[in-house]
Amino acid sequence: MTGNNQLPLNEAVTALTLEVFRFNGQLLAVGDELGRDLGLSSARWQVLSAVVDTPLSVAHVAFNRGLTRQSVQRVANLLAEEKLIIFTENPRHRRAKLVTLTELGRASLSAVIARHTDWVNKVVAGIDSNIIAAAAATITMLRQRIETEESK
Repeated sequence: MTGNNQLPLNEAVTALTLEVFRFNGQLLAVGDELGRDLGLSSARWQVLSAVVDTPLSVAHVAFNRGLTRQSVQRVANLLAEEKLIIFTENPRHRRAKLVTLTELGRASLSAVIARHTDWVNKVVAGIDSNIIAAAAATITMLRQRIETEESK
């Protein structure tokens, strides 16, 4: 600790990183539980929610969600087998099909999102939304700096 009771910056970032890892693990576990009876793991509903408004290629879904293309492709293939998505023609790229939500996929996603909303409302009750917004802004800024550093 420094004289003003602040952690050195590297220790603060390490503490944040470890907490984000734990938080992510908990979110994935909760997501799996919320969607279990719907056949939706966290991975599956991450892919479904990525294309709820606009069909995207697997590569775009992976980039937007911070996942590997291969992992998204595996999940998308399973979702297609279960008729939750279909692969449609991509006018911009002949071989990179678009992941498109089916009505069954939309209904399944809506059900898990409703459950998630109820869960979130319980978890965040009494927390000032500005605190959550500041945490999200900090994580976004750090992520963007990492992306910039990786692209050098």
